[in-house]
Amino acid sequence: MTVAAPAPVVGRRRDRWRITVGRVLAPVRHAPFTLAFLAVLWIVGAVTHSLGSGPGPHRMERIAFGAPALAEGRWWTPASSLLWCPGLGGYLAATVAVLLLVTPAERRLGVARTAGALLGGQILGTLLGIGLAELGSAAGEQWLDSLTEDLTVTPTVGALAVGGVLSRHLTALWRRRTRLGIVAFALVMALYIGHLQGVLLLGGAVVGLAAGAALHRGDGPLRPRTASHTETRVLVALVVAASAIGPMVAILYRDAYGPFSTFNEIYVSTRPGAQDVEDACALSALDCDAVHAMRDFYDSPAAAMSVLVPVILLVLAEGLRRGRRLAWALAVLLHLAWTALFAYWLHDFLDNPTSYGAAPAEHADFVQYFAEQLLLPVLVLALLLVTRYRFDLRLPRPALRKLAAVTGGAFLLTCAAYVGIGYAVRDQYAPPADTGALFGGLVSEFLPPAFLGYFAPWPVPVGGTAKALYQYCGLLCWLVALIALFVTLRRPRLHTDGDAADRARELLVAHGGSTLSFLTTWDGNYYWFGRDGRAAVAYRVIATVALTTGDPFGVPDERAPAVEEFARYCDERGWTPCFYSVGEGTRAAGERLGWRSVQVAEDTVVPLPDLAFTGKKWQDVRTALNKAGKEGISAEWWSFRDAPVALTDQIRGISEEWVADKGLPEMGFTLGGLDELDDPAVRCLIAVDGDRTVHGITSWMPVYGDSATGTAGRPVGWTLDFMRRRTNGFRGSMEFLIASAALGFKEEGARFLSLSGAPLARTATEEPPAALQRMLDYAGKVLEPVYGFRSLLHFKAKFQPRYRPMYMVYPDPAALPMITRAIAKAYLPHMTATQGVRLMRQFSA
Repeated sequence: MTVAAPAPVVGRRRDRWRITVGRVLAPVRHAPFTLAFLAVLWIVGAVTHSLGSGPGPHRMERIAFGAPALAEGRWWTPASSLLWCPGLGGYLAATVAVLLLVTPAERRLGVARTAGALLGGQILGTLLGIGLAELGSAAGEQWLDSLTEDLTVTPTVGALAVGGVLSRHLTALWRRRTRLGIVAFALVMALYIGHLQGVLLLGGAVVGLAAGAALHRGDGPLRPRTASHTETRVLVALVVAASAIGPMVAILYRDAYGPFSTFNEIYVSTRPGAQDVEDACALSALDCDAVHAMRDFYDSPAAAMSVLVPVILLVLAEGLRRGRRLAWALAVLLHLAWTALFAYWLHDFLDNPTSYGAAPAEHADFVQYFAEQLLLPVLVLALLLVTRYRFDLRLPRPALRKLAAVTGGAFLLTCAAYVGIGYAVRDQYAPPADTGALFGGLVSEFLPPAFLGYFAPWPVPVGGTAKALYQYCGLLCWLVALIALFVTLRRPRLHTDGDAADRARELLVAHGGSTLSFLTTWDGNYYWFGRDGRAAVAYRVIATVALTTGDPFGVPDERAPAVEEFARYCDERGWTPCFYSVGEGTRAAGERLGWRSVQVAEDTVVPLPDLAFTGKKWQDVRTALNKAGKEGISAEWWSFRDAPVALTDQIRGISEEWVADKGLPEMGFTLGGLDELDDPAVRCLIAVDGDRTVHGITSWMPVYGDSATGTAGRPVGWTLDFMRRRTNGFRGSMEFLIASAALGFKEEGARFLSLSGAPLARTATEEPPAALQRMLDYAGKVLEPVYGFRSLLHFKAKFQPRYRPMYMVYPDPAALPMITRAIAKAYLPHMTATQGVRLMRQFSA
């Protein structure tokens, strides 16, 4: 019996948090081992009175792990250290780590394997960590040598090991994020905090990742997965964010002594202590006034300036996550500045070590400290340079001008206030300040407090107004600048000419275009408008080829003349025009100019008014609808930007898994990705089950009508763009989603559904192909194992579409090599050398 297909449900914004919280808590409710372990951890801590400040000294000697415990024969301590934490903060942190890592592991690995990984990871991780400390001590490393006498307790070592094993069973997206998060956390704890616990955590992370790799090797060859363009940005942003968070975490520990915390006050400034005040006041009255001004500074809201550098890095990390070129450039400049600063200090120390208070026997140690501080900015800088092509989204000039105006205006106003008002109350400085002193003080005003007076003398404020200027001028300037930068970097869509993009979209909505015309709204396009503004062409210039994104759009009668006008526009600039993925109308207009054409794809259009899934030819579609109903899978409409995080995060994971399995870069140009979903006009249809697990997603772009048919300003059809299916999910999810979308659009009154065109794939024709057509057919055949264009066209045949050829129209056959390179660059703008070699192997196989 056929199950009637239910209409897709429209997702509501107010359901976002309920869905997200429900999905987050669901795994915990089904993790009895995790809950039992946490209960035992807290009960043991309460019974032994260890929750407040950890186990007492006597108990620590019996259950804590460290080199002294092994030396004295307490062999059980690698395991017993699993059941205690060093204090309340440790209990809370360990609980979070166990919930984040052990809970999903229990669901994927089972109780026995998870328990084994937790206990085995704790034992092996602690042994590896203490081995690293002993090895460093033997090599003369002071920091590691100081750890060989310590004892510690924490279950987080085992939790990180479980996370490393778990990462083997995650999707490509979360596998990379989990591994990076585990390693970053362990490195921050080891290199910034520097306690024995941090080194043991690093050992647990290494053990878990090694165990995960060994399990993977048992399943088959170990091959690195390709990260998508978007995911690479996320990973780089996480590294930059970790470099910012490390110093802020270290400042929370009074006794942090990791190698990266030696100069930690440069990153996060600290308030002068009582001893600092006593020492300064013993030197001179001016030094005493200066240190008291500093203490007043930290007692005011201006204390936020002490974390200026980490906050800047976090703002830039958000920009890097979004692929902004400006964020990349600023991050490179910042790390170059840090590298130059530490290199200068190292050079200065080598020239005059006595000025740093270093005894001759300590010279080597000081050089080591400087080298350690140079390491982090150099490594981050190298990462940014290697991945520079990933950050190619440039801000439009109006946005840059607005950002420059806001930040520049804030800078000039605060400078004028500091100097002008400061001069009016010059007697409130010690000694009284003149104009030169106030201008010199501007240098320190906009730097973190740790650099106060380092680059230029500063006038010491002693009066109320002078102190207010000192405390708030720099703070207000940076507050305005960072908010403006953050807002600019988070702009949802970027166009080289934002006004032209808005004008083009208005023209498209008002007068329509082809089934692919919505692609013209995507980032990366420039726009040409006809003389009267009634037609437009979206294009991108690659080398000297002006490659269009589909047909001209606008008033129907003006589209064909636009071909000749655009060709003349290109000729005036020395470009070769090429109309790509266009229909018969544009092809005919090109042939009237003496141009050539070749079929590059085939559009598949499904008429909706008489659509009914009856008859043998619709058997596959009906089967998918029936199975979806039996398995409790439903279709929901969402706008991607309004969808719950619980859904969008799964969609990103599914997409990343798809890219990783290909081993080649995700294609762009006429093929949309995750970035193109973030448009309010695009509708996403998602297949979800009762547990809110996403099995598949499709996105649909509107095809607008025109005034000639009385449908101007509203969609008359919809074009399929983004398609992704969970690898181990419901197998018929794509058939189910497309069929559900067709029925939903039919009820809304849409005329047709375009399943879009598959590049380098077409149905057979009786017309003998020309040489160029044969070459394109061969390319489609070679790329079939990688991108599956022909399989995609065959899949779309299940919906009984009408086929419409799509062409590439070009003026000169001699320009074909250049046009071919331009098209390849448009589809694969970020292909790496390794991916290029892999693609060439496909051609030569």
